[in-house]
Amino acid sequence: MYRIAVIPGDGTGPEQVREGMKVLTAVAEYEEFKFEAVTYDFGGDRFLRTGETLPDGALEELRKFSAIYLGAIGHPEVKPGILEKGILLRLRFELDQYINLRPVRLYPGVQTPLKDKGPEEIDFIVVRENTEGLYCGAGGFLKRGTKDEVAVQNSINTYKGVERCVRYAFEYCRRHGRKKVTLCGKTNVLTYAFDLWERVFHQVGDGYPEIQRDYAHVDAACMWMVKNPEWFDVIVTDNMFGDIITDLGAIIQGGMGIAAGGNINPEGVSMFEPIGGSAPKYTGQNVINPLAAICAAAMMLEQLGETKAAARVEHAVREVCAKHLKSLAAGRMGYSTSEVGDLVVRYL
Repeated sequence: MYRIAVIPGDGTGPEQVREGMKVLTAVAEYEEFKFEAVTYDFGGDRFLRTGETLPDGALEELRKFSAIYLGAIGHPEVKPGILEKGILLRLRFELDQYINLRPVRLYPGVQTPLKDKGPEEIDFIVVRENTEGLYCGAGGFLKRGTKDEVAVQNSINTYKGVERCVRYAFEYCRRHGRKKVTLCGKTNVLTYAFDLWERVFHQVGDGYPEIQRDYAHVDAACMWMVKNPEWFDVIVTDNMFGDIITDLGAIIQGGMGIAAGGNINPEGVSMFEPIGGSAPKYTGQNVINPLAAICAAAMMLEQLGETKAAARVEHAVREVCAKHLKSLAAGRMGYSTSEVGDLVVRYL
């Protein structure tokens, strides 16, 4: 029995989560496991109604769940940053979800903007450090609002944070039968932070002699992700660079409609979500693509140890992409949101 905290969120989030829960319910019957879902209304509407992002006690309550399943956060009537920092970043930081895991996988039948590239060439994983770097909020202003203003934003990198992220990447590579881990950084300019990253990368890598090691500056990595994505297998990087290259990864795998992510605490509760945002202009129209949310549910199943169930969902998504969808874009799939969910259930 798994207890899953469900946060449908804002905009089209509830529609996407609805289809993800439909698939979870169906695959649970096939694989004979049970789950209990508890829904929370954290998001823009609650904030506008109450003025709070996460209520007192919410974090302690969420720690008791097996996993968190998130729809999307972002409301057009709430100033940018309030919900993102008050809910998303707070959950990631306070629940110590120190890995952001992003598969970049092109499914058969899905178009990529890369010429002459297909599913065999686009299949890699980005392991992004998720609780340090520039996202810590360390820094401040001097003489703010004047012509002499100074703004400082510090990137915080600890040995502990870097080591556990790098080790997760090598363990993931070994566990999934992959062959190479690439460190993505900027050792020629960010000489302090990435000196630490590079040293730890090789210290940890020495314990995995069967796994190849590689390095790429982040600007070069962006170039090679477009020109030769087949060069990558597992990429490990810091918070900021990971944020950038995973969006590039999303577009080469077909767009935000298929891109899912996991915020992982291997020793605690992890959170899984589609990365495309709340897409408020499509709210309530039943046209949003739910596959990213369904893929996030598959990632959640794998993290929970239900690997057969995760493989069923992965296979079903692959079949739906290959045989049915005209496009991954909202309103152009050839099917409604709920019909896509039904198709995935059919192929389980």
